[in-house]
Amino acid sequence: MRRLLLLLPGLLLLQQGRCFEFVIDGEWEEETSDIREYRERHKRAILTSEEQEDFEAIRGDDITVKSYKVESRITSRFAHTTVRSSVVNSGSKAQSIGFNVQIPKRAFITNFTMNVNGITFVGSVKEKTVARNLYAQARARGKAAGIVRANSQDMETFKTEVHVPPGSNIEFELHYQEMMHRKLGFYEHSLYLQPGRLVPQFQVDVYIFEPKGISMVQTPNSLGEQFAGMIKVTSSKEKAHVVFKPNLQQQRKCDNCTGSAIDGVFTVKYDVTRDSNAGELQVSDGHFVQFFAPSNLSPLPKNIVFVIDVSGSMWGVKMKQTVEAMQAILDDLTIDDHFSIIDFNHNVRCWSEELVAGSSIQVADAKKYIQNIKPSGGTNINEALMRAVQMLLKASNQGLIDPRSVSMIILVSDGDPTVGEIKLSTIQKNVKRVMREEFSLFSLGIGFDVDYDFLERIAIDNRGMAQRIYANHDAAEQLRTFYSQVSSPLLRRIAIQFPEDSVSEVTQNRFDKYFSGSELVVAGKVLPSESNTLTSFTTASAARLDITLETEGDYAELDTELAKQQHSFTGFARQMWAYITIKQLISERSLAPTAAKKRKITQRIMSLAVEHQFVTPLTALLVESEDAKERLLADSPKDPKHGCCSGVGMGGGSSGVAPVHVVYQPPPWVQMTTPAPPSQVVKGPEESTLPQQVNLVDNDPHFIVHLPRSNMDVCFNIDSTPGHILNLVSDSGTGVVVNGQLIGSKRIHKSKLKTYFGTISVYYLPDGISVTISTDSIALTDGRSNHSFTWGATAEITQDGVRISIVKNSHVTIIINDNIQVMVLLHRVWKKHPVNVDFLGIYIPNDNQYSPLVHGLIGQFSREPDVSVYDMHEGVDPLKKEATMDVKGNKLLVTRGWQKDYRHDKRHGSNIYCWFIHNSGKGFIDGHYTDYIVPNLNSFLQAL
Repeated sequence: MRRLLLLLPGLLLLQQGRCFEFVIDGEWEEETSDIREYRERHKRAILTSEEQEDFEAIRGDDITVKSYKVESRITSRFAHTTVRSSVVNSGSKAQSIGFNVQIPKRAFITNFTMNVNGITFVGSVKEKTVARNLYAQARARGKAAGIVRANSQDMETFKTEVHVPPGSNIEFELHYQEMMHRKLGFYEHSLYLQPGRLVPQFQVDVYIFEPKGISMVQTPNSLGEQFAGMIKVTSSKEKAHVVFKPNLQQQRKCDNCTGSAIDGVFTVKYDVTRDSNAGELQVSDGHFVQFFAPSNLSPLPKNIVFVIDVSGSMWGVKMKQTVEAMQAILDDLTIDDHFSIIDFNHNVRCWSEELVAGSSIQVADAKKYIQNIKPSGGTNINEALMRAVQMLLKASNQGLIDPRSVSMIILVSDGDPTVGEIKLSTIQKNVKRVMREEFSLFSLGIGFDVDYDFLERIAIDNRGMAQRIYANHDAAEQLRTFYSQVSSPLLRRIAIQFPEDSVSEVTQNRFDKYFSGSELVVAGKVLPSESNTLTSFTTASAARLDITLETEGDYAELDTELAKQQHSFTGFARQMWAYITIKQLISERSLAPTAAKKRKITQRIMSLAVEHQFVTPLTALLVESEDAKERLLADSPKDPKHGCCSGVGMGGGSSGVAPVHVVYQPPPWVQMTTPAPPSQVVKGPEESTLPQQVNLVDNDPHFIVHLPRSNMDVCFNIDSTPGHILNLVSDSGTGVVVNGQLIGSKRIHKSKLKTYFGTISVYYLPDGISVTISTDSIALTDGRSNHSFTWGATAEITQDGVRISIVKNSHVTIIINDNIQVMVLLHRVWKKHPVNVDFLGIYIPNDNQYSPLVHGLIGQFSREPDVSVYDMHEGVDPLKKEATMDVKGNKLLVTRGWQKDYRHDKRHGSNIYCWFIHNSGKGFIDGHYTDYIVPNLNSFLQAL
């Protein structure tokens, strides 16, 4: 959100501790003429770079700062930060003492309290009407009000002062909350530390609790070499504690210096453990939060039109940095991507009138073109964007681009339009009118001359987002970083839905795109239910395949766990839902088509902000003494050149690209809930069932072949070597092959090393699709794209004629063209077992429709041989009869026994009685079992 979160109050001398009042300016819905006049007289102050360098957390001439402490509690990506300081006026005169805090732009202040010589001021968030009345009262008494903001890249300034007598004790305490946004694969929590003086008790604590586990924590030392090694991190599976506690001597700039060396941003980066691509569904305090950040998917192809402002104002460092960034960005394009470049001033030029493939030749030519641009003239944004959209439309209409690709326009500009259509609202309408639903617009505003609010609105309106680029020495790096966040789209048309009557007031749950390294977040309220779990269903389209994922969250489990945690934020789910909702409502408000709709959204924002105690552009923080006679007022005004509003978008978008986060498609806030459409009942992956009697291979490995005509089951074992790949089905007619690779037990047991199937591969030659199932993952590849899923979530994946159904931690079913089916069963063992290992079982129906060319250890029995069993008699084991079997011209000694079918009871299995063939099936199978050893997982069997 582009706005000042707090401000400089007007002051009265605090004498005898009784007369004390603060007010500050804000953004009003409808300003009266006297307020407008006042605002003209008291312009917003912008900190210069020199003033920023002089920033001090505690400001005063002769004061003693006893303590300065910062504590952040991050629970499930939601942070509550508290900044506390205790100060004494050590001088002989009354003076003003300032308390200044820089906080992230995306954060909401939730409270500010102050104790001055025993008088406690406690904060509460009110609607702006309260602020207006107090503002008018203060003006009538001649009190001045002003605002100070810092135009740093990621921070905004909270600033307050109190004028106190000598010897006064003041305690300040500020609270703010924010959602951690994932970008480029991690979350980043930043704390601005600039005490400006030595502090006897200086301490920073960051507590992280993530229920699914923390995969990594990093604390890059950005405070200087002298603090290397002073940041301590302790972590366990789910928790981490980062502490920075330099003593007085360690804080000094040098051994004899009196100044503090602490000056910079204290950063903690972390990411969480993800056991599946289905995401993480957390339920707490009557609310839910769904996190969705899949990985191990191949990127979708991109179609990008770069629209670059080359007007005269871009001359110098801006153009130099843009060219430098574009050189690296163009190098990132692949042959599957398509692109072009439009540069504009008062005229519009195209490097190529059509999209071209991202080949090395085209990229090299584009880089030369960029290098030779000479900025001059005015700014014709409207025509440049129209031309970009037309280019995408032409490519799409002519079928030149992959229908599953992602099409986007990336606009880079540093100023307002001056040529052609210059009315911003008209430009916004023009672009909206011609943009297709599958196109996105991303806006990058360089510097502070550009109307950022406009760039943000036009991006939000067209399923994109905006970001300000600061025109300094690292502008090129800022441009490259932004591009990195949108350069790898993994999914399109993502929908996260819930069963009817299970949830309400759901935040945005449909997203246009998901980019690698980001995160989509959906939150809502949980309705009363007899069930103990909440289920979500996520559908999405990836490169050449469609995905359905199922996730479950226990109603009580997380609250029970949070109650045990000393430093967790127990109200995180409730506050996160309100945070996301308000952010999205503010974004929706900026796009409201009518005044009535805008008023309705405004009321909703104010109601939620007051209920959840967030200082927003529409609310104010009233800080009162206990008798309510003394008060200060702080609010969050709008910066016209910076924009007031951004939603929770790309994640990462609900997705996450800092510093601006917006929704791709603003949700229909008139109807706050998002039930499934009546014609589309929300349901998860469909589980296919196999016939009662099948051919199977399970355990170490035991083959069971069902012979339907004889109503008989025949068993045999294969005693081969770990690493060997056995062909089970090879059908060159249908192009289907099923192979299994053997693994060994951990050690020899009873003079034998047992073998099991550790990997099963199903390959479908016509589509080039290979499904490789191991005990760790399910991988899908088609020669161009690679996708990987874990056993940790129920899912359904469809590509061309192949459908894969995963049942969480149980089994996978692969169905090819609806007439060939293979089920793979997962067996988990105790990880510390001295001998056993995890392994797979495979179950194949007899009614699979193979061609006459099918063969393999199991495939050959689709042509059922004639079998007769006779001369049944007692065997060596009285419980197991023996007999003679006639099959394929062979007379075999067989033993009556049983093997296990584990489909319905994976622990104990159910008995299948069968005639057992000795010597690895010799005489029952064609040839010798070694004839079925193949070189690769996708190899067809050579003719026997």
